[in-house]
Amino acid sequence: MSKPLVVIISGPTASGKTGLSIEIAKRFNGEIVSADSMQIYKSMDIATAKPTKDETAEIRHHLVDFVEANENFSVAKYKQLALSAIDDILSRGKLPIVCGGTGLYIDTLMNNTVFLDYEDSGIRERLEKRKESDGIESLYEELKKVDPDTASRLHLNDSKRIIRALEVYYLTGKTISEQNSLSHKEESPYDFLLFVLSAHNREILYKRINDRVDKMLDMGLVEEAGSFFASDISKTAKQAIGYKELKPYLDGEISLETAVEKLKMETRRYAKRQLTWFRNKKNVNWLYIDDEKSVSDECAQIISQNLGA
Repeated sequence: MSKPLVVIISGPTASGKTGLSIEIAKRFNGEIVSADSMQIYKSMDIATAKPTKDETAEIRHHLVDFVEANENFSVAKYKQLALSAIDDILSRGKLPIVCGGTGLYIDTLMNNTVFLDYEDSGIRERLEKRKESDGIESLYEELKKVDPDTASRLHLNDSKRIIRALEVYYLTGKTISEQNSLSHKEESPYDFLLFVLSAHNREILYKRINDRVDKMLDMGLVEEAGSFFASDISKTAKQAIGYKELKPYLDGEISLETAVEKLKMETRRYAKRQLTWFRNKKNVNWLYIDDEKSVSDECAQIISQNLGA
């Protein structure tokens, strides 16, 4: 018996993921599950290029605009909610379309990553206290005894990963490498069809990024950034591109023009990192936004073939 098909539409920022996913949802009676780690947050609308009210009214979107900006949100929680949404969509005879550019979210779904419950063990807290009292050197020496392979790959200053490796060992009795291998042991219950948007001519993508930033400014990005910094924001939400680059302007340290150029540059860099991440993936269906042929037609043709339509 074949597995249910789940379509994934990803790619760098400003490549047209939202528009394509809506078009495909219309063609195949689908609903969209977001895979964007910043669009989950309420009030962070312009900077995250969140789907508009008209777009969400036209096609149902899941996992968008549902977490308070002062809440931390984990990839484990994302997987749990995404799987629930996918199962719900399939149960109603519709096609699930995962759309977003957060590679870790997509990886977690495709690899069916199993997460340990670190938060409630108390081990991390005890290790953090030991770091404060004895120093990270003591924990690093301990890691070399229980998991020399991981210790050899970590720098002494990488306290976060040293503590996590020790936590995994004391929680499971296995090294973090062994645990990571086990966490990907069970196959996903779905067949994934991964599409990634890109451009043969990188300058076309960069122009789209610059134009998007200009449009965001017209929509009120500076005002949204001001409200963002006036609020209680979680560590996760603070990672969003679009706010921190404007803070020096809001603080009166630089001109708006300089801040905007910085924002455009950081967004272009982020797009390059996203593309690099996807180039290392297997079974990618690349769609090029600067080809003469229709991206949506090409995408729809491949989906039809996989659905047997």
